[in-house]
Amino acid sequence: MFQIEDLWVSIDDKPVLKGINLHIKKGETHTLFGKNGSGKTTLLMTIMGFSRYQVRQGRITFLGYDITHMPTYERAKLGVGLAFQRPPTIRGVKTKDILRVCAGGKMPVEALAFEYGFEGFLDREINLGFSGGEIKKSELLQLVAQDPKLVLLDEPESGVDLESLQLVGQIIRRVLQKDLRRVDRQKAGLIITHTGYILNYLNADMGHVMADGQIACQGHPMDILEHVKKSGYEECVRCLCFQK
Repeated sequence: MFQIEDLWVSIDDKPVLKGINLHIKKGETHTLFGKNGSGKTTLLMTIMGFSRYQVRQGRITFLGYDITHMPTYERAKLGVGLAFQRPPTIRGVKTKDILRVCAGGKMPVEALAFEYGFEGFLDREINLGFSGGEIKKSELLQLVAQDPKLVLLDEPESGVDLESLQLVGQIIRRVLQKDLRRVDRQKAGLIITHTGYILNYLNADMGHVMADGQIACQGHPMDILEHVKKSGYEECVRCLCFQK
């Protein structure tokens, strides 16, 4: 469903991603671990097609289409959706308006907001005065409305209290069709997580550790999380150096 092959990316002519290879099948959810500055967010932003991230080499394929140099809006229309870690505040635009744009008439946004106790925010400007948890809910409800096939999440548990995290987890499960058998799902996901808390709410299939712009190692997400808690990311860096 989604493939990255030998991807090299620069920001302001500085190399950040260095030969990334990643394959995600339909129905799978993958997680990205790694220290700050390891390239995780750069990878998601590159997949989404933001112009600051300059692809120097390699290819990104989604649903059989080469999207390496496709404009961001075309990727969104094709079915790629992103929830930012720190989305901007947008004055003058109401939350219900962005939800309606995302939904494209496919669902009533008032009913969607009511389902998750968010109806009181529909007439407020996007993210203006929202708490961390409220911002995450707004971002994820936009994804529910968009209904993308490839779901990109940048630290969905960041800034969310434990009580709100349960609801955030429920929305993510809905977006990724986690209540269906894997063979029946039409979605795939790639999630950045630092704490691993979000793994308590969804069954991720594969985890990858990024270090210095490369995928250092991979395995079951919970195994990686326990290993990182015990030994830190340096063990994965040593694995990468050994592979060289």
